[in-house]
Amino acid sequence: MVERDDLATRVWVRYDRKEKLVRLLIYLTIVAVIVWAVRDVDIFWPWVWDAPVQIHSLGRRMWPPDIRDLGLIVNAMIETVHIATLATFLTVFLALPVSYIAAQNTTPNRFCLWLGRFILVSSRSVNTIIWALLFVAIFGPGVLAGILAIMFRSIGFIGKLMGEAIEEIDRRPVEAIQATGASRMKVVFYAIVPQVIPAFFAIIILRWDINIRESTVLGLVGAGGIGVILQGSIDTFAWQAVATILIAIIILVLVGEAVTSWLRRKVI
Repeated sequence: MVERDDLATRVWVRYDRKEKLVRLLIYLTIVAVIVWAVRDVDIFWPWVWDAPVQIHSLGRRMWPPDIRDLGLIVNAMIETVHIATLATFLTVFLALPVSYIAAQNTTPNRFCLWLGRFILVSSRSVNTIIWALLFVAIFGPGVLAGILAIMFRSIGFIGKLMGEAIEEIDRRPVEAIQATGASRMKVVFYAIVPQVIPAFFAIIILRWDINIRESTVLGLVGAGGIGVILQGSIDTFAWQAVATILIAIIILVLVGEAVTSWLRRKVI
């Protein structure tokens, strides 16, 4: 609060004149950037104004949902869960060593530190769909490309959070075990692992939930899962089948959210 004398009366104002001017300039700059961005992306505005009509038309074509291929959809949902589960499981074996060398208090040397952080940044910088496109080009369409795409994307997520958890550990148990002459491996297992176990399980559960969501769209680029059926239905204008698939995806995500919430309560 800023105090201002006006005719011997103290008036309290939130911002003085200089602060108001600075805030006004910031607001104008934000508006100018937004306007510039909207104009630069070249939006075709007639389609935007026509969107409500198209949404209503699409909704009419989607109703009622077609359940004739429900068995195929359920099998694709199970495949989607398998992709997320296998990718999360495999990620653990790759992300943990990377998180160890990417943490400042456990990395062997400066080179390993920057190597670990480079791997984490590279993994998180590339979207899952991009990874899927690359692995589809290498291994061909199918579940393997989807698993590898999810795995390579998850390394950065799990490795970064685990690295931060390792950096926040209490150093006293580590120093106590090192004082006994224990090897580096024993220090890891008896001083570091017990402190990061709760964070480890919480991070893995959270990433598994995220991977289920990401696995539902991998089929759009041929990497397996329920997205394959969704893309086929869209390409053939089978909008009632699309509605059924979308409902199935929503149910899958809600079930995954419920399961992960329950697991986190048990772990944390």
